[in-house]
Formats: sequence, structure tokens, C-alpha cells
Amino acid sequence: MQIKGLRWWVIALIALATIINYIDRSALSVLWPAIKVELWPDASEFERKQIYATISVVFVFAYAFGQAIFGKIFDWIGTRVGFVLSIGVWSLATAAHAFAQGVLSFSIFRAILGVAEAGNWPGAAKGNAEWFPTKERALAQGIFNSGAAIGGIVAIPLVAYMTVFFSWQMVFVIIGLAGLLWLIPWLALVKAPPGQHPWITEEEREYILSGQRRTDSEDPSKEVEEYNPSTGELLSRKQSWGVIIASAAIDPIWWLFVFWIPIYLNEVYGMDVKGIGIYGWVPYVGAMFGAWFGGLLAQNRLKAGWDTNKTRKFVISLGCLIMLPSLLAMSNPGAPVNAVLIMAVILFGFQTAIGNVQTLPSDLLGKKSVGTLSGFAGMAAKLGAVGLTTLVPWLTSDGNYYPAFIIGASLAIIAMAAVWILIPKVEPLKSES
Repeated sequence: MQIKGLRWWVIALIALATIINYIDRSALSVLWPAIKVELWPDASEFERKQIYATISVVFVFAYAFGQAIFGKIFDWIGTRVGFVLSIGVWSLATAAHAFAQGVLSFSIFRAILGVAEAGNWPGAAKGNAEWFPTKERALAQGIFNSGAAIGGIVAIPLVAYMTVFFSWQMVFVIIGLAGLLWLIPWLALVKAPPGQHPWITEEEREYILSGQRRTDSEDPSKEVEEYNPSTGELLSRKQSWGVIIASAAIDPIWWLFVFWIPIYLNEVYGMDVKGIGIYGWVPYVGAMFGAWFGGLLAQNRLKAGWDTNKTRKFVISLGCLIMLPSLLAMSNPGAPVNAVLIMAVILFGFQTAIGNVQTLPSDLLGKKSVGTLSGFAGMAAKLGAVGLTTLVPWLTSDGNYYPAFIIGASLAIIAMAAVWILIPKVEPLKSES
């Protein structure tokens, strides 16, 4: 049996895993207005916000270190088994939330969830590097990243709707089971990399492998050997730090909205779970279109003859410049519909940029090192998110979220600068020895 376009089926499954990933992680923020009253009836609103921030910080810390751990794991055991381990554990951890009784138990289950969910990103970057030629990688990354946005679109109204029929405990169990069901098509379809897969057509195999061959920027007819450095050598290159710093700066902007959209709508506009379900999904529509736009724009520019360096820097800069005025506009958005529409523009810009930031490791390194650099960049990104998440309760203690948005605008500038300054040219690196 042979399947035409097998690489698109693989990236579609990874995008589906990402949708499930975001439903699982978003459930707590959507359910929080109900959980906080049931478990902490005597606490003040500020105390409850601190509890939520503490649990969220534990998740992001675990997520950060999980990225570095799973980056290595995917390079060691491969994409197929790596995803089975990652999504299997995070699905069980999601279901376990049903048994949480307080800060400690929630923190333990969120920590396990964070470590396991972290595998999705270095795994997707490695899968992209394995299954796609260079010119299609930004589009593939955009499809995968749109899964995060679609997960946000689906999660908020879905979880809110489920509360009509189920307790918050049962909601966690049901969405945990969804991840375990995903393992069935993944194990059936992804049997091996494209070079050895029994179901791939010869035409597609040659198209993928020939499109992954690296050529010298000064002599395109000369093939360059893949550069797969040791961890120490990888971290000695300024280009690696360009990826790491850009990721650490830009990613907290996303997490600012993932964690705080429902809390923002509850605090600023007085919405309950049902109200959040009506409004809270709108920003993720912008994220979904941004993910597609960033990938298609990069592919379009490469086909038009732009080199990888010009394409990546242009699309990343465009995304950051879209975010800047929108973050500043959140100072006084007015009606809730205006607020969520401005958020949609911010997340559109974020996803336009982030898909190309996440493609940088596969532009710079060989396939055996992509997971490692993606993991370090992901860890730095989540540590940046920890810092901003920790500050939010204090920055917004008077109900004004504008200081948090100002920090977000500053981070967009830093991300753009890191790419331009530390990565003089986006091209395959060579050994310095």
C-alpha cells in the first residue's frame, strides 16, 4: 500500500496532537472561575489570583525543562516513539486533574502535564525536518502551529459547554482520554522516517530527500555536509543564542494570553464561565490565520527567489511589527468585543513570526541536532513565560493589565533584534574546526 502526500498526513496528525495539547492545558483557565470558588471559598480574589499564578508557574517551569529533556529524547529515540511517550503521559496527567484537592495536588499534576506536553514542540520541529524539504518547512510549521490556535478556539467554548453537563472533574477525564485515542492513527501511519517508510511513494521520497540536501550559499552546485555539533559546541555558536534569545523574548507574549485571557475577561468585564466561552475563543482565530499566513508568506517568498535568510528575517520582523501597536492599543480597548479583536490581531502577528522562529533550528543545523536546539530554545521560551506569569498578579493588582502589555511590546522588539544581530545570515552552519 502506498499513500500519496504522506508528509501532509504526518503534519496533520502533529497538528491534531497540538489541538489536543491546547485543549488539555487551557481547561484549567476556563474552569478556574468554578474551581476557585469550590476549593477556596474563603480566599480573597487577589489570593485566588496568586494561587492560579503559582499553579501556572509550576506548569511553565516543568514545561521549560521538559522541552530540553524531550529535545534530547526525540533525537535519541526518534519522532515516532517520542510522540507516543509525550502524548501518552500528558493525557494521563490531564485526567489526573480530576483528583486535585488543593495547591499541592494541582501543582503536581500540572508539573507532570508540563514536562510531557513540552515534547510536542521539539518533536514537531524534528518531524518537520524529517518529512519536509527546506522550501516547505515554514508552511508545515504554520500548519502545526495553527493546531495551537485551533486548540484555543475549540477549548474555550468546548470546555465551557461541557460544564453544562459534567462536573469540572469529569471534564478533565474526558479530554484526557482524547489524547490516548490519538495514539491509534499515529502508530498506524508513522511507521518510519520517509527514507524507510513502506507506504511512501518513490516520487515523494525523492522530493523530500532531494529538497533536504544542503548547498553552499556561494556555490549552489556544491552540497554541504549536515552539521550536527555536540551540545557544548552548539551552545558556543552565537546563531544558537540568536534562536534561544528570540524564543525567550517572543514566547511569553503568547503565554500572557493563553493563561490570562479567561482571567482578564472575568476580572475586567465580570464574565462567568459561560461568558468566557462566548468571547474567549476569538483571539485564537487571529492566531490560526497568522500561523497559515506566516507559513504561506515564507513559502511564497522562497518560490519568488528570496533566500532563506531574507525570508525568515522579513516574516519574523513583520509579525513583531504587527504586534507592537496592537499591544499598546490594549491600554483602553473599551467594550469586550474590541478587546478580543485587538487580541486577535496580536496573536495573528505572534503566529506570523513564531513559525519562522521555530524553523530556524532546521535552517541552521542537521536533523540529528534540530531537536536539541529546539529543546533549549523552548526551555528558554518557557522560562521567559515563567517570569512574566509571575509578575502578572502584581502588575495587575489594581485591575489594570496595561503594564503587562507594555512588557509584551518590549519583548517583541528584543526578539526581532536577536534574530538580526546574532544570526548574521540564516544558512546551514559549518564546523568551525
